[in-house]
Amino acid sequence: MQRRTVHIVSQAIRYIEEHLHEKIDLDMVALALHYSKYHLHRIFTKAVGLTIHDYAKRRQLTEAAKLLVFSEKPIIELALMSGYESQQAFTDIFKGMYKTSPGEFREMENFYPLQLEIHLKEEHVKMDLTKDSIRFATLADVDDWMELVSLTIDGYPCLNKADYIANLHQYIVDKKALILRDDNRTVGVMGFSQETGSIDFLAVHPQYRHLGITKLFLDKLADELLWGKEITLTTYRAGDKADTGWREEYRRLGFTERELLVEYGYPTQRFVLLLEEKEDTKNDGNTEKSISKEF
Repeated sequence: MQRRTVHIVSQAIRYIEEHLHEKIDLDMVALALHYSKYHLHRIFTKAVGLTIHDYAKRRQLTEAAKLLVFSEKPIIELALMSGYESQQAFTDIFKGMYKTSPGEFREMENFYPLQLEIHLKEEHVKMDLTKDSIRFATLADVDDWMELVSLTIDGYPCLNKADYIANLHQYIVDKKALILRDDNRTVGVMGFSQETGSIDFLAVHPQYRHLGITKLFLDKLADELLWGKEITLTTYRAGDKADTGWREEYRRLGFTERELLVEYGYPTQRFVLLLEEKEDTKNDGNTEKSISKEF
């Protein structure tokens, strides 16, 4: 059953990729796959963490942003290619996601993706992972680590891959990088600072998002690595249209909002989890993946 679900969702993703220059909706994809739109909506959202509408919109805006930087196509042409009926409608949603207008984004010449194509795997998902399965990452894990970064790119505004990899190597050497694997698949990764108690990077594979993986990493930090310290991270600010649910997840886990920040030119907010708050937090089986800060 699990493999069939992944197969259907992967077909939907492939169809979206092949029709990025059209207006895409659930009815359109379900009709093409000859599948119930209600069931497709449910399994797609569970597997990917986004609805078909939101995933397609983010993929289209990512491709438009790439063409803004690497081509000279007029903005109105990119708007129509992205499924919008007017340049103004395209500009409004682009600005909500990228925090700048299409014209200003083109002038900055600094492309970063909102959403890359998601590739799901059909292997069985292990249901009994524990915090004891989390270990320190090694340099041999870098390729698999970066594959997960690509899969969950929606959580990291302004990610610079080259800088990230360089910092990742240092985190591994300093024993500040944790990894959780399910056989040959990387399930979750985390970079943290023992000095400040900060989580500098956290990602969980979308197929494992309902299994409480984020809480496993938090337990690992609080019980073994950051004992007695408050745990902090940064994520999207309230109302940010690029946020796909991370603020809600952290609040559910017991984090509270603190000061507003700007990191790598992007507006964020610091969240704090006190130990006593963590101990009272129940795992509701719906913890997810990402934060918006690079190493």
